[in-house]
Formats: sequence, C-alpha cells, structure tokens
Amino acid sequence: MLMHRLFRWFLWCGLGLAVAAALTLVGAYLYVARSLPQVETLSDYRPPIISRVYSGDGKVIAEYYRERRILVPVSRMPQQLIQAFVAAEDSHFFEHKGIDLVSILRAALKNLKAGGIVQGGSTITQQVAKSLLLSPEKKFERKFKEAILAWRMEKALSKEDILYLYLNQIYLGHSAYGVQAAAENYFAKNVEELSLAECAMLAGLPQAPSRYSPYRHYERARDRQRYVLGRMVEEGYIDEELAEEALNQDLTIHPRVNVHITEAAYFTEQVRRYLEETFGEEMLYTGGIQVHTTMDLGMQQAAQRAVRENLHDHDKRQGYRGPEQVLDQAEAEAFLEEQTRKLGNELLSPGLLIKGILVGGNDNSLKLRIGPFKCDIPLAQAKWAAPLQVVKRGQAASGNADSELSRLPVGSVLLTRISQVRGNGTLLLELEQQPQGQGALVALESGTGQVKAMVGGYAFEQSQFNRAIQARRLPGSAIKPIIYAAALDKGYTPATVILDTPLIYKEKSESGEETEWKPKNYSKKFYGPTSFRTALTKSHNVITIKILEDIGVGYVANYARKLGISSPITRDLTLALGSSALTPLELAGAYSVFASGGVRLSPTYITRVADRDGRVLESLDPADFPEGPGEGQRLIRLSPERVISPETAYLVTNLMESVVRDGTGWRAKSLGRPTAGKTGTTNDLKDAWFAGYVPQLVTVAWVGYDQERPLGRRETGSKAAAPEPAPRPRPLPGSISCRKRSRVLSRSTFPCPTASSFAPSTR
Repeated sequence: MLMHRLFRWFLWCGLGLAVAAALTLVGAYLYVARSLPQVETLSDYRPPIISRVYSGDGKVIAEYYRERRILVPVSRMPQQLIQAFVAAEDSHFFEHKGIDLVSILRAALKNLKAGGIVQGGSTITQQVAKSLLLSPEKKFERKFKEAILAWRMEKALSKEDILYLYLNQIYLGHSAYGVQAAAENYFAKNVEELSLAECAMLAGLPQAPSRYSPYRHYERARDRQRYVLGRMVEEGYIDEELAEEALNQDLTIHPRVNVHITEAAYFTEQVRRYLEETFGEEMLYTGGIQVHTTMDLGMQQAAQRAVRENLHDHDKRQGYRGPEQVLDQAEAEAFLEEQTRKLGNELLSPGLLIKGILVGGNDNSLKLRIGPFKCDIPLAQAKWAAPLQVVKRGQAASGNADSELSRLPVGSVLLTRISQVRGNGTLLLELEQQPQGQGALVALESGTGQVKAMVGGYAFEQSQFNRAIQARRLPGSAIKPIIYAAALDKGYTPATVILDTPLIYKEKSESGEETEWKPKNYSKKFYGPTSFRTALTKSHNVITIKILEDIGVGYVANYARKLGISSPITRDLTLALGSSALTPLELAGAYSVFASGGVRLSPTYITRVADRDGRVLESLDPADFPEGPGEGQRLIRLSPERVISPETAYLVTNLMESVVRDGTGWRAKSLGRPTAGKTGTTNDLKDAWFAGYVPQLVTVAWVGYDQERPLGRRETGSKAAAPEPAPRPRPLPGSISCRKRSRVLSRSTFPCPTASSFAPSTR
C-alpha cells in the first residue's frame, strides 16, 4: 500500500514537472517569438554585392564592395556542389523541418567527449537564420531564436530557396562571400565550371575559412576535401571510384586576381569619386551598380606605358644617381632568399622592372643576382650612366662626387629591366633608376568629348594625386593656338606679316621704381618680317605678344573661357607666354574644339550606370529612356555648343599641322598620320607640354616635377613631352604590343584615318 502511494506521488510530481516545463517552454516561445524578425523578408533577399566598372569594350576594370559577393541562382550551381555542402554541413537537410535533433544530440556527445566545441549541430536552415536574421552572439537565447526561425523558414520557403540564401550568403574566406565569388577567388572559374574535386574543397571551408584556406594551408584544405568526399560517399551521392578520382586530381589554386587594372587606376579613381558623390557611399560599396565608362583599355594601357617610359628616358638624360642602397653579405643573402620566396614559380617576362643585387663584373658587363637567377647587364647598354666600375664593399671613396656615382660596390641594389630571358635560366637586364619627375596624359575622342585614356602620374600606387585633372601648371607656348585662333576671328590670316623686332615695356612699381620687361624668343634672336603661320610654327614669343596686345588681353581671356578654360587667367601680356596655370584636361578640352570643327563638348567618363536590377540610372543614350527619365534617372546631356566657326577651327588645325611638319612639333611626324599639335615650354624649363590631335583623338601630355624645378638642359616640350621619333619597342607586362613607342600614344593605338588631311566639321 505504501509503495502504491509513493508511486502515485512520484507520478503526479513527474506530471506536474512536465506540465510546468511545457508551460515554461510555451511561455518562453511566446515571449521570444514576439520579438523575432519576419522570415517573409527573406523572400526579398538583397545582400551587399559587388559594384563593377567596365571599360568601353566591356572589360571589368574595377570593383567596389564591402562583401565580395556575386549572386547566382541555384540552377547555375552544379548538383555535386550542392551535394558536397549538404553532405558536409547538414546531411538530413532534405528531410528535416529546420531542426535536426539527431545531429544536435550527436554534436553534444562529441563536444562533451572532446571537452570543447568540435562539432556544431546547426542545420543549414539554422545557419541561414543566424546569418540573415540574428546576431552571431553565442548564447542559449540566440540558439532558441535560431531554432524557431528555422522552423518558420521551412514553412515559408522551399528547400531550393533556402539553398539559394545559404550558398550565396556564406563566407568562404579571402573576402569571398558565396560560392561564385569563392570559385573566382580560388579557381578562376564560374561556379558552373567547377569539378567534383573543386566542389569538395569549397564545401570544406565553412567550418573555418582561414584555417583551411587553400592559399595559406593547402594540406589542411586537402584534408577537409578528403572529409567532404568521404561524407558524399556515405550519403550515396558518389561512389568510392569517383571520390578517389577527385582526390587524385591536381588542383591549381589561382591567386585572387586584382581586377583593379593598375594602368587604369587614375581613371577609375576619378569614376569612383563621381559615383560616391552622386549615388552615395552605401550604394557604391553594397548596391551592385554596373558602370560603363568611355575608357578604351588598349589606349589606356599604352598611355600609362608611354608616360612611364618617357619619364625613365628623361631621368636617364639627367645622369645616374648611384645604387638605391648597398647591403652587406648577410643582408644581400637575406634579400635574395626573400626575393626567391616571393617569386616562387612566377614566370619573369621581358619588360618587367625588378631589383637585383650586384655580385661582380668585368670589362663587358655587370653581374647580378635576382632571386635564383644569374643576370648580366651589358656595359654598352648602360652608357647613359657614365663609365661604371665595380668595387669591393667598403672600398674607400675617390673624393670625386661625380665619379663616386659610377662606382658600384658589390652588394649594391640596382633597379633593372628584364630585356631577355635566356634558355639557360639566366636573364639579360638593362640598368634603370626610379624617375624623380612626373607626367600626365589625357586623351579625348574628337566630336564626343569622351575620355579614352587618362594618366595622372608615374604610378598610382606611389601617388594618388591625379596631375591630369588636379595639377594646374603653366602651359608655356601650348597656349598660343588659343591666342592665334582669337586673332583669326579678329581679321588676321595665315599670310598676315608681323615684324619680329625687340620690345621693351616699362612700368613703375608701387615704390616708384621703374622696371623693364624685354621679352625674347627662345632662340634669343629676332627675325624681322614674319608670317602669321611661321610665327606659330616656330613659336616666336615676340610676335605672339604683339598679336595679343593688338587684339586685347580681355578679348583673348574671354575667348579662352569660351573654349572651356575655367582656371584663373592672367590679364596681362605675359598671357602670350603661358603665364596662366591650367590642367592638362582643360587644355585638351580647348584643343578638342579645334579638332571637332568649333564645337565644345564637356569631357565625359561614364556612358551608363545601372542598378543591381538592371534599371538604368544614368545614360548617354536617350534610347535607355524611351518614355523619358523617371524618378532617380538622368539622361547625361553633353550639350554640344558651337563656340567658334568651322572656318576658324580649320585654319587653326592647318596652322598646327605646320607646327608638326616644319616646327617645334616635328617629333609627332613619327605617328605617320595627319597630326596637328603644339609644344609648350615654360621659363627655366620647369614644365614641358605637347598638345595635339589626329582626326579621331585629342591628346595632351605634360612632364615636370611636383616640387617645381628645371627639367634639365634642353628639356623643352619638343624633347621631353612630344612623341618619340625613333621606334624602340619595349613591351611591358599586361599591356598591348606596339610597333612604335610614343610618349603620347602608340601608333598602333589608333585606327588609320581615311582622309589625307583634316577637313572642317559641319557640326
């Protein structure tokens, strides 16, 4: 009887505890459920994705993102990729309703046995809930919420919908979110091109993307791949033979290619600033906008190469400055070991700039080491550096500063350029040095104003200051075509004769002291009666001053404004000598008026901007807005405006053809096509310019130092900034090959014109 009563008492107590637990659980559920986010929001999944910038021919030239994610539908994903993730992360995914109690219990037992967390019990659905709807904090309350949301998600979404969210959201290391970004990151493929071995390696990453990174820990990644393939066999997705075949497949892990094309960095940075200012930082870095630009990638690469090569050539003409540093034996060995490690299996190609260690020399060549390679620099190639002499480390200086620069101690770090990779594993090099000067180049398409190429300096990674659009420098004689155009509109003709005779201008300072200005020609000679054409062809300063004085400084200043010059203009006679600083882009815009027959167009960088859904936000093409721009849309209007007559534009072009044919712009004849142009050189040779155009393209090039100083003896615009007359191909990695190297742009960059000369535009 007593036992019967005790049994009933325990039964009622157990029942009471069960009811209390149930009520507690229900209460907890009701309490927590009220504050949970709505799973219906997942049907409009719009995570942060990549914004991309394209060149004119559709190549990706830059990406902007906070999370590097590219959304792909499940239909594009290989079945084996889905199976690999399911087998590794949630083998009962297609059977459970959001929570897998068996997996939770199994994980708990394993964690208890290991004395720590070695396995998680979360389903794929729970992982999606945690990633998209909850915070990552490790608390029981979060796990409880996660379970509720997973159950709700399974009721509201299909399994395919959940896989779409999971495989696009998951982080897989090295800035890659989702399987498409990871496929690009590690294998340089689209997701549908992945092999079974590659699918298994990706599926092994979610547990610890850094620990199992194929880049840094390949063997660990292989271990995880082996585990995933084993799980796929256990689940019946593949057989042992397929798994073994996948394990034996050699995988090539591709370093993540930086789609920011370095030669295009100055251009894309200008585009980035515009996008951020126009659409906001959030839209740029998370909104997935697609931006099409005016850039011609081939021209851009040729332009960047031309600027760099020109600066190297200019720097060599100023003499050799000696080695970058001198290392002792231990330092040199460490340098070469580190260089060998970094080079790895990289193929060294002609044109590459690379540092080497001097190890010896003879009467014919310098002997260097670059990583594991033995290298030679023929002394005949290094004549520009004066006679070079190899000396021992620590050998006493000669006392002669000039000769000391030519003394190269063993252990010297020298900048070189690879000119030939020999079959016996040795390299033939050229001696180089890092240029101290800077350059800029901008090229506009005639008639449209589209910027086809823009270079703001020697290298964007060294200086982000864009000298093509941010640096105002004195143009020197490159301003003269504007003055001569204004004179043509005032009644001058190419045959007008002006006396080239001395001028003296006297003025009194505020203190009453009288000063004199005696302008001279560059040659310091006077030429008497000279035609208008000859005066521009030979760039005579005195005649230009006389013309400016005759037609009026104010008239010319307003004329320059009409052509698009917006920088402050000096309103005195020194304007004739280019005393008003302006940017290369401004000068290119003014010259484009002549090239387009008298029509001014604002320079443009962007042709089309669309959002992640393909809705056009901005466009040059009215066809993108058949019913007119709607809210948040804008038609980019170029607003072409005729500012001078076709006749004046034609005459100025014809005069500048004479500059190329018979005057200071003679080097541009190397382009082998109808070319109009003008050089510019400032006092003390601080700035050198060449501005010119062929029928299709207007280009302005500038060379100088950021901290103004003379460029060197005879470093005029004709020598320092004009196209190189002698062909000397020198290919650089990643750039197009050219038959003729030009300091402005390569000949092979342009299509050959059909007309033999310029003709006035009727637009």
